[in-house]
Amino acid sequence: MHIDWTDADPGTGGRRFVRAEKFARAWRFRVRLRRRTDWEPAPAVTRDMWETLLDALERRYRRREGVSDEDLAAVRAVIAGLRPEPTG
Repeated sequence: MHIDWTDADPGTGGRRFVRAEKFARAWRFRVRLRRRTDWEPAPAVTRDMWETLLDALERRYRRREGVSDEDLAAVRAVIAGLRPEPTG
């Protein structure tokens, strides 16, 4: 299973494409800066990326699109275990 979205690149502020893939019960994030280029591993996975993934999974879960309770619980556990991002 994979989920795609776009967000802002933290380095340049430009648009980047993000993909979260689940394989062997583990989520892996990949990014690319332009269409039709190769996916590269995400240099840093942020809390925002995990929260975007959780939101997408919750929307798919309601429509019964292959998302299980286990998927939601695993992503929620990762988010709960992350340190809060520094403010200010």
